[in-house]
Amino acid sequence: MSTERLDREQIAQILPHRDDMALLDEAALLEDGTAEGVYHVRGDEFFLRGHFPGNPVVPGVIQCEIIAQASCMLMKDAIPGGTPYYAGINSVRFRRPVRPGDTITVHSQLVRSKGTLFVVKGEATVDGAVCASGEFMFMIAK
Repeated sequence: MSTERLDREQIAQILPHRDDMALLDEAALLEDGTAEGVYHVRGDEFFLRGHFPGNPVVPGVIQCEIIAQASCMLMKDAIPGGTPYYAGINSVRFRRPVRPGDTITVHSQLVRSKGTLFVVKGEATVDGAVCASGEFMFMIAK
C-alpha cells in the first residue's frame, strides 16, 4: 500500500536527525496520504541506560520523538532547506510501556497545515496495542 519504503539512509536525506537521535529504521508515505514509521528497540540505546536500571522502558518523550520523526514524512516536501521544530504537543497519552525487543509502529495523518505550520495526529503501537498517541504541531524553520 505504500508508495515507497525508506530505510535509515534514505530517511537521513529527509530528516536532519543524526546519530543517537535518528529514531526511525523505516518510514513510508502511504497511498492514502498517511505516514508510517518503524523503530526496533534494540536495548542498547542511550535513553534506556538510566530509565530504569534493571527495568528498561522507552521514555514517553522518546516515544513522542519517534512519532514526530515518522510524521515528518507528511511534510517532507517542505523540509528541504529547513528544520522541523515542535510548535506544540496536545492530548498526548501513554498507554503501555515500551521495552527492549519491541517494535514501535507509528501511523500519523495530517490534520491541517498553513504555510510552514503543520498539525498531525499520531499513534504509536507495539504488536497492535497503542503505547502513545497525541496531536503534534510542527513549524518548518528555514
